[in-house]
Amino acid sequence: MTETDTRVLHTVGATLHYDVRPGTGPDPRPLLLIGSPMDATGFATLASHFADRTVVTYDPRGAGRSKRTDGAPENLPEEHADDLARLIEVLDAGPVDLFASSGGAVNALALVAARPDLVHTLVAHEPPSVPVLPDREAALALCADIHTTYVREGLGVAMAKFIALVGRTGPIPSSWAEEPAPSPEAFGLPTEDDGTRDDPLLGQNMRGCTSYAPDFGALRAASTRIVIAAGKESEGTLCARTAVAVAEGIGIPLAVYPSHHGGFLGGEYGQQGAPAEFAEALRASLEDA
Repeated sequence: MTETDTRVLHTVGATLHYDVRPGTGPDPRPLLLIGSPMDATGFATLASHFADRTVVTYDPRGAGRSKRTDGAPENLPEEHADDLARLIEVLDAGPVDLFASSGGAVNALALVAARPDLVHTLVAHEPPSVPVLPDREAALALCADIHTTYVREGLGVAMAKFIALVGRTGPIPSSWAEEPAPSPEAFGLPTEDDGTRDDPLLGQNMRGCTSYAPDFGALRAASTRIVIAAGKESEGTLCARTAVAVAEGIGIPLAVYPSHHGGFLGGEYGQQGAPAEFAEALRASLEDA
């Protein structure tokens, strides 16, 4: 893979940093790899498996190198979708293929609902769109509680609740608030509050991302080919359950990918998936188009 070209894009309320890795193969269509709040560093391993494609990664607003310039404390999927539309347009290479993970998958669904002309194929991996779930009331309340906990008590206590949530299998019971709070120490998290409140997950994206309800009518009518995927090892967890429900809402089968929620990771953030197998599954989804 040739040298990465890092660029800057000024959008409404944010300055975005993105990276372009020119490909060695004949396919002119860029492959955009996105997450949220995960920034470009999380896709280094996955990008290396697509050296034949021009690969574009970016840091979403408020994460990594991309700073908000409007002072807003929280982000909405529609804002991220507008950022992505502007990014794709400035690439000036026609519709892109788009792999989107987690919160990035939510943002990508918002993008395709609004601007399907910009995306040829979307692979949305485990989008945590909680309103699609039958237990949405309890799950949304728990997500809101995680944000409130972060604002009130800081990173450690809130992140412990978040990790417990995403690792939980099955529906969220209405009695969730009566359960004992997980200990930060159990997850190797700090127990002291350092006073910062700029975490892109717990502070900026937690409520907006999880409360986004996909526009199924627009997605079904979109010219974009949509694939909704979930990890084989994720079965029963919140993000896998939302993926199943989103696929059902669009009226398409769920694609089962190797590994788990971070199955494409090759050691980034200290997490290991099955990146080679994951990349093979992603390539097959893109080539099926």
